[in-house]
Amino acid sequence: MTEFKDGLPMPRRLWAMVVLMAGLALVSWDMAAANVALPDIATDLNVSPGLVVWVMIAYTVTVLVGILPSSAVAERIGFRQMYGLGSTIFMVGALACAFSTSFSMLLIARVVQGIGSAMLMSLFGGLVRNIYPMRQLGLGVSLSSLVVGILAVLGPAIGAFIIELSSWRWTFVVYTPVCVALLFGLRALPDVPRTSKRFDWLSCGLSMITFGLFVVGLDMLVSNLVWALGFLGVSCIAGWWLFRRAGRQEAPLVPLDLLRIQPIAFAVSASLASFASQMSAMVALPFYLIHMLDYSYGQVGVLLAAWSVGVASMAPIAGWMSDRYRVAILCIIGAGLTGAGLIWTVLMPLDSPHYAMLAPMVLSGIGVGFFQTPNNRAMLAGAPRRRSGAAGGLQATTRVLGQSVGTALAAIAFQLGGDNGPVVSISVSIVCALLAVIINVVRHFNPTPDLQL
Repeated sequence: MTEFKDGLPMPRRLWAMVVLMAGLALVSWDMAAANVALPDIATDLNVSPGLVVWVMIAYTVTVLVGILPSSAVAERIGFRQMYGLGSTIFMVGALACAFSTSFSMLLIARVVQGIGSAMLMSLFGGLVRNIYPMRQLGLGVSLSSLVVGILAVLGPAIGAFIIELSSWRWTFVVYTPVCVALLFGLRALPDVPRTSKRFDWLSCGLSMITFGLFVVGLDMLVSNLVWALGFLGVSCIAGWWLFRRAGRQEAPLVPLDLLRIQPIAFAVSASLASFASQMSAMVALPFYLIHMLDYSYGQVGVLLAAWSVGVASMAPIAGWMSDRYRVAILCIIGAGLTGAGLIWTVLMPLDSPHYAMLAPMVLSGIGVGFFQTPNNRAMLAGAPRRRSGAAGGLQATTRVLGQSVGTALAAIAFQLGGDNGPVVSISVSIVCALLAVIINVVRHFNPTPDLQL
């Protein structure tokens, strides 16, 4: 089957969209639902709550360090092959999680599952870039954001429902039919041009050390300062070496060459600030709402769902607008709304009824949805088509790195803020949102063409 230069022809585009969205739903569902299973896992495998969180940490770090190497491999073996390999590894890891008989076995299985997830996540941006024609790229990005937003709402609820009916093990077994369906749908995906350049194993190792130790070091800043500083120091040295090495390469494994393209550099910087803002808020809000406002868990669930509904409802509108209006203006509005919603949240009287908090939650979510689609579109559209795989890997890495930084900042805020830790953490989130606004103000006054084919 022959593809159009600018996106896939119909009806193949529709089938490719289905396969892409199914993979995106699979990964988003796993990241949202696995948290719900942690208490049951701790009880069943007889581990402490402090230790069981490594089920998530091991997965997240694996995803972060695996995305860029996976995108580089995909550019060499083909997107279809990597999509099939990632789906298979994800399925094997999930089944291994389900049949784990010890905590150490579960951690190893989560690492395997994280490898498969990294392979899939490294492809989403590049696939969107090659499935949709440029005039509809905003639509493609917005549909991806819509899937993520919906699963953010439904994932924990589905996971809790499964555990209620059976056990935590079934939260991993249910991924199997989706993975099998992805393998049958591979033929619909686009044939993205490959590169014949040799794989850079040294840069691969350096990138894994840089990102992995950076996240672990940030997470340990509060609990073990000496080890944390050591990890961060090694991360900086590896990052400096990687930067020097990438500067001499035409298409490096860590796509620093893309950061020379101004729209992409702005998009990456703003995305880091935005995802750090979102994640620090998501960590802080349950504590703030429960311990400071005395809301119930059910009320908190409704309020956090309202945030996600705001994200999901705004994504299609933002996609339509991002194909017609300047990215910087849309992102300024989006990040500004998120910051305004969070400021509104902390200024609400402590005796406010829970339904009064719905408005600021929805406003914050609307801001996130309004920001993400145009910013991601700029990141993908700014890269040459031959580097779409690297652009997709850069997008996914930026998202996970921003979320990791936001989590670490929230932990530091809780430690330094004492009883007011949740308020301090939300304040950090507000600062990050305002930083995203500033970056886009600078972007607005330094206009460049948003598209490069």
